[in-house]
Amino acid sequence: MIEYRIATLDDVAALEQLIPISTRELQSQYYHHDQIEAAIGTVFGVDSQLIKDGTYFAAIIEGRIIGCGGWSKRKTLYGGDHLKKQEDPLRDPSIEPAMIRAFFVHPEFIRRGIGRRFIQLCEEALVVAGFKSVDIVATLAGEPLYANCGYLVTDRYEIPLINGLSIQVVRMAKILTSPS
Repeated sequence: MIEYRIATLDDVAALEQLIPISTRELQSQYYHHDQIEAAIGTVFGVDSQLIKDGTYFAAIIEGRIIGCGGWSKRKTLYGGDHLKKQEDPLRDPSIEPAMIRAFFVHPEFIRRGIGRRFIQLCEEALVVAGFKSVDIVATLAGEPLYANCGYLVTDRYEIPLINGLSIQVVRMAKILTSPS
């Protein structure tokens, strides 16, 4: 049985272990080794602001975090704490989309609906927070999940990495509907 809860700062060490494992295994069909290694810790890393905002979820089996993902009401599009150089300003939910952020699942637990459940939890919270739309900067590995959840591709571009390489990502968007 998978338990879902809001992540806490006490979870950071476990998340810092999970993210590289998930990234190395699940992104390897889409990006080469040097791209993945350059992205871990920067593009793919813990964003403690999401945890502090209470917008980041953990999936747990028998006390072990096996997945994480969340949403953001802030301007940052992607990346962990290492990319932050200043305060991360808030978005205006009346005119700006929220962001789906930082989904990672341990390779032993893929295809169990964890990502889909994170999407559901995020979208429910976004509507309550007053957002009318949501964007994602998705990896190529994540694109099929988000497309299956109703997100549409709006752009494809490259994110520069610290070693002079880059990774291709997909910007996706969805209009939210309020619960009836």
